[in-house]
Amino acid sequence: MFKDFKPAKLWSMLFNGYGLLFLAFLYLPLGLIVLYSFNANPINMAVWTGFTLDWYATIFGGASVEGTFDAAFTESPERIFEVVKNSFLVAISAASISTVIGTATAVALSRYRFAGKHFYQALLILPMLVPDIVLGIALLIFFVGAGFELSLLTIIIGHVTFLSSYVFVVVSTRMAGMDTTLEQASADLGAGPLTTFWRVTLPQIMPGVIGGFLLAFIISLDDVVITYFIAGVGSQTLPLFILAMMRRGLRPQITALAVLILIFSFVVATIGLLLRNRKP
Repeated sequence: MFKDFKPAKLWSMLFNGYGLLFLAFLYLPLGLIVLYSFNANPINMAVWTGFTLDWYATIFGGASVEGTFDAAFTESPERIFEVVKNSFLVAISAASISTVIGTATAVALSRYRFAGKHFYQALLILPMLVPDIVLGIALLIFFVGAGFELSLLTIIIGHVTFLSSYVFVVVSTRMAGMDTTLEQASADLGAGPLTTFWRVTLPQIMPGVIGGFLLAFIISLDDVVITYFIAGVGSQTLPLFILAMMRRGLRPQITALAVLILIFSFVVATIGLLLRNRKP
């Protein structure tokens, strides 16, 4: 009976089962959000009463379902487009600036030696490790103390402080796997450092740069905690708008918005990962 018992097979089954449970724990709640975004119940989204696309239609102003909106959601189509515009403006600006800073830093730390290099690397990773609420409070104190008026500009600056670290890590990974012989050949042929960077280094690390930009973009687009502390009046982003809506209860329109953000985030994140892992 125990002759055919193989501990390795038992461990393999246990690990496979654990992996399935872990994936279910991660993605089952997301699946429920997608499912209940089509629930026709306008009062209690946890009670399924039928299938409808009305909640998606109302977001884009294509339908109006009487008796389902509170006063705050009546103007939702126009208001949603406004906060979406704010979110994209912040995300594109912060990701672009962070990409420039993170890429330049990654190239400098990868190709040059100087005193305190390892300490500087640790400082670059620190914003990724600091809790969001701590970083948000610190940025708020800084902006108020420096006399900044809280606005979209302060959100962009605040996002750049930690997004640059993400870009730095992504581009540094790309730099570590890059063949330096082409750069040496370029220098031997008389090209200067700037020419070598634009014509040799940058094309090779471009997938990592684009991947870092997309990662920074999606993190900025979805950020809630830090943005909550440094957003001013009239500078509300989409995540803050959803948070404000949830204070009135979990409405079906919120689940529809969450699904749209989820789909967009998955698409952008997938493109970023594919570009980051693409071979030169």
